[in-house]
Amino acid sequence: FFTGGGFLDMGFEQAGFRVIWTNESNPLFADLYSYGMTQWKSYRKSIKDTIKISAVKSIENIFAPEIIKTAFPKGRPRLFGIIGGPPCPDFSVGGKNEGGKGINGRLSKTYIERICSIMPSFFVFENVPGLYNTRIHREFLAKLEHRLEQKGYCLDLKILNALEMGVPQDRERLIMIGMKRSLLKKCLGRKIDVSERGWFTWPFKPEYKNVKKDFEWPSMIKYGSKPRKPKDIPEELTVYYWINSKKLPNKIQNQNDTFKAKSKKFHSIKEGDTKRKSFKRLHRYRFSPTVCYGHNEVHLHPWKPRRLSVREAMRIQGIPDTYVLPEDATLSSKFAIVSNGVPVPLAQQVAKKLYTFFKKGRIV
Repeated sequence: FFTGGGFLDMGFEQAGFRVIWTNESNPLFADLYSYGMTQWKSYRKSIKDTIKISAVKSIENIFAPEIIKTAFPKGRPRLFGIIGGPPCPDFSVGGKNEGGKGINGRLSKTYIERICSIMPSFFVFENVPGLYNTRIHREFLAKLEHRLEQKGYCLDLKILNALEMGVPQDRERLIMIGMKRSLLKKCLGRKIDVSERGWFTWPFKPEYKNVKKDFEWPSMIKYGSKPRKPKDIPEELTVYYWINSKKLPNKIQNQNDTFKAKSKKFHSIKEGDTKRKSFKRLHRYRFSPTVCYGHNEVHLHPWKPRRLSVREAMRIQGIPDTYVLPEDATLSSKFAIVSNGVPVPLAQQVAKKLYTFFKKGRIV
């Protein structure tokens, strides 16, 4: 559900899962998904078929019988899951904080209801950390957890930062894993109560532990300066590593997709000035703040007087270069679909741990 550009799907497929049914209510995003995923899969698996969204309508207007019939024409498999990240603005610190009563917020409840009616073997729920950290939103989340526990699901939750997964972006996400109690017993080799937490082995990369605090990241500098790269910082977590001309020549598709620079601000804002509400300029030797490109915001290139290109934004999201968006699509739609998604490496790391969890239990 909430497929968007397919980045959560991409991470799961990289880890060994197979995505067989998708849902995206925005027709424009559905078209972009079709183009991008067809390009990616044709390169990866040499397929020629066009990949399309299975159901282009709201989750509120599609129900379990139809989903099961179209997803499993030969009958429900022994093991299958549901993954998705409901829209998060109503739980975001920078959003309206309307919570579960908001237009977007209520979709989280609908998502949980679809899980409870379809009853998959497992599920993944992704959202912003504000759903867990903000008291009023945490109460809403607790109700969702209780509903799932009533249906026999054991749950585990954790806030993961994409930066600590090797992504050059400071982006925290709340991940909730749910699994049928009977399945979890096979994987763990013991009985477990639905109220127990801490049973899932979450992804962890020791080389990036506390990476924000344990390294001396450079501060702001005057635009047009040529800073030296600090010696000890992880190079792959810097913006420069992913967007310098040697790594990212103009011939790569979507690299020249960027807004024309008209404002004088492009020549005056300091490199590394990312505390602003808009026109944030990235520092070449730092990681990016959370990729969140709205109508008025696309991060500025560190040393060039322009905004980032679509390809540069995709690289900061960990999206492979073989995933391509069409030239004739609007820039706004391209940036929106890129920023709305989960960083692919974060999705992949979660999926790999889930796949390994099943393998240990001899489920797959």
